Amino acid sequence: MIARRSKTAGADASEPSSDAPLERQLLPENAAIDDLGQLSVAGANVIALAEEHGTPLFIYDEAHIRSRCREARSAFDDGVAYATKAFLCKAMARLVHEEGLCLDVATGGELEVALASGVPADRLVLHGNNKSDAELARGLAAGVGRIVVDSFDEIARLGRLTEDLSPNGRRPSVLIRVTPGVEAHTHEFVRTGQEDTKFGFSVASGAAAKAVAALELMGGVELVGVHAHIGSQVFDVDSFEQAAEVIGTFAAPLGLPELVVGGGLGVAYVNGEHAPTITEWADATRAALDKVGVGAQTRVTAEPGRAIVATAGLTVYTVGSIKELPGIRTYVSVDGGMSDNPRPVLYGSGYEAFLPRATSAARPRSSRIVGKHCETGDVLVADARLPSDLKVGDFLATAVTGAYGYSMASNYNKVPRPPVVFVADGTARVVVRGETTEDLLRLDL
Repeated sequence: MIARRSKTAGADASEPSSDAPLERQLLPENAAIDDLGQLSVAGANVIALAEEHGTPLFIYDEAHIRSRCREARSAFDDGVAYATKAFLCKAMARLVHEEGLCLDVATGGELEVALASGVPADRLVLHGNNKSDAELARGLAAGVGRIVVDSFDEIARLGRLTEDLSPNGRRPSVLIRVTPGVEAHTHEFVRTGQEDTKFGFSVASGAAAKAVAALELMGGVELVGVHAHIGSQVFDVDSFEQAAEVIGTFAAPLGLPELVVGGGLGVAYVNGEHAPTITEWADATRAALDKVGVGAQTRVTAEPGRAIVATAGLTVYTVGSIKELPGIRTYVSVDGGMSDNPRPVLYGSGYEAFLPRATSAARPRSSRIVGKHCETGDVLVADARLPSDLKVGDFLATAVTGAYGYSMASNYNKVPRPPVVFVADGTARVVVRGETTEDLLRLDL
């Protein structure tokens, strides 16, 4: 049975009580809680890591990431790609490549990081709705494995850049990104499959068919497949099934060897929330494609990002102040905020908070966790539940921050970005050094 998003408003008896401890499913796979209630990740004590590396600090369970990569590789055909926008550094790129996944890069910067990590160019998929001539030229020169074409302007750019290529020579492989007209049940800012979107070619309007015809006439490229993506943080498998039926119906008559169903699989962020697994997503998608005639001869791949890395990571902060406003609320200020996790500000995203010294403790204290930035909206957890003995100086952690935390981080208020550590078999290694004020000044002329 497919797991679906289950948390709803109201006093449903199946939901956890408001002061319940953090649910185990929200922690990395190799997390453990000792007899004192202290949290470790992959054999490394979280409090000790925070004391050694300082806070804010991103901590990732390396084996958890590898496990999700292997599940994705097993669920989909070879060519399944990790969506690097979720989190990318050289160590992450190498890890994903070691586990047999391709990498989806959407900008020149992501492309360069992937290449610098040693990932072969033919294992890269170049995305983006507004690729510049320079980005396309760099991708072509490097020999990226696939280019996902997103607009008629891009077709024209590719035509100019490949006009000297012989039809008998090596032509870059391209996929056409189509818009299936499916409105996923997620935040409007991360929906990408509806008609009103900046991405891809509409199937319903006929633009996708025109784009296919234009690409097939170009001697400098080889059209190998169709691509679609309906959004991010999608829990409803029905949305993926609907999209698969639309793109499968469009793609089947073309007889192209590849079909990419994109990414967007949601993950649980708060107690009482549940999401499909990568395998369940793949099974539902394949069943929908089979119904419309996309057979075994077509290589079906996907581009999971959040589902690979989100739950593998957590962020640790230090509590700097606790401000009680009688009759209103309690504000708990930490030494990070919207600069290391802008998702609550951008999307109203929910998170759970806990104390890694008392991970399994009840959390009866209602608080609003805020950052140190000069914005009223600098909120990390709007309605957090915390243990009653919370105090200034405590380490406080938010779970499920492995995706779109560090990757969306900024230097707002000139706050340096935090370090990132990977932990495996009790050993932690710094994979991204924490920034310093000297780093902030280096580019300032």
